Amino acid sequence: MLKEFKQFLLRGNVVDLAVGVVIGAAFGSIVNALVFDIVTPLVSGVARVPDLGGLMYTVNGSEIKYGHFLNTIISFLIIATAIFFFVVKPMNLLVERARKDPPSDPTTKKCSECLCEIPAAAKRCSHCTQPVV
Repeated sequence: MLKEFKQFLLRGNVVDLAVGVVIGAAFGSIVNALVFDIVTPLVSGVARVPDLGGLMYTVNGSEIKYGHFLNTIISFLIIATAIFFFVVKPMNLLVERARKDPPSDPTTKKCSECLCEIPAAAKRCSHCTQPVV
C-alpha cells in the first residue's frame, strides 16, 4: 500500500500539478504586490484618494470595504491577462500550427504481391522482384 502511494505521488501529473500550484501562488503574490504597491497608488493619485483599500461605506455600523474589493478585481484582471497572453495564446498557436501541417506525401508503398514496404518510386519489388505499378 505504501509502494502504491509512493507511485501515485511520484507520477508526473501529481508533481506537475504541485509545481504549477506553487508557481501560481508565487505569481499571484507578485501580481498582488504590483497592484497594491504600484497600480493602486497610481489609480488613487488620479482619483485623489490616498488608498483604494481604505475606501468603504458604512451602513448601520457595518463597513462595506469596496476599496479592497476593487484592489482584488484589479489583481484578478492582471493575472487573467498574463495567463491569457503568456499561456493560452502561445498554446493555441502551437495547436493551430500542428493542425495546419499538410500531410506529407508517402515515401513508401506496399508491393501487391508480398505486401512489403518499398520506395514509392520503385518499379520492381526488391523482395519478390515483381513489377509494381
